[in-house]
Amino acid sequence: MIEKLFEAAMWKTRFLVLSAVIFGLIGALVLFVVASMDIFGVAVYAFDTIVASAHPEHFHEDIVSGIIGAVDLYLIAVVMLIFSFGVYELFISPIDHSQVAKDDSKILSITTLDQLKDKIAKVIVMVLVVNFFQRVLHTKYDGALEMLYFALAVTALSVGLFFLGKVGKK
Repeated sequence: MIEKLFEAAMWKTRFLVLSAVIFGLIGALVLFVVASMDIFGVAVYAFDTIVASAHPEHFHEDIVSGIIGAVDLYLIAVVMLIFSFGVYELFISPIDHSQVAKDDSKILSITTLDQLKDKIAKVIVMVLVVNFFQRVLHTKYDGALEMLYFALAVTALSVGLFFLGKVGKK
């Protein structure tokens, strides 16, 4: 009898992960809003600059950097969504959605902890790649050797993404 009560209580503790799910969804929402506000800010800056017929020294870099920064936030928000959906499905219950959605996309259908880790890892790698390119935009190159290092870094990222894609198709 004590064993059954203990096991029932222990089983119900899985609902503690609902806090992670709820706050993960809130975090994703916040990141989507902030990224959208960043894009809007870049659009206003670009519009004001064009209307004023001004062309600041780093105009293009500033616009591209702002948009890449927003994409970075969107990707992190996606990580939060995948995490929230995955934890919910693993610990609470499969999310009831139509058969059409199951057939169209399995991106949010998670049945094992390994699937959740793989999906999150792939998005995190993309966040790092986007962050790398955002930083590269503002890097000053003083010589051919620094440009060679940049080319090697881009090559390493490309090779890594290629193999990451190969692993996902197994």
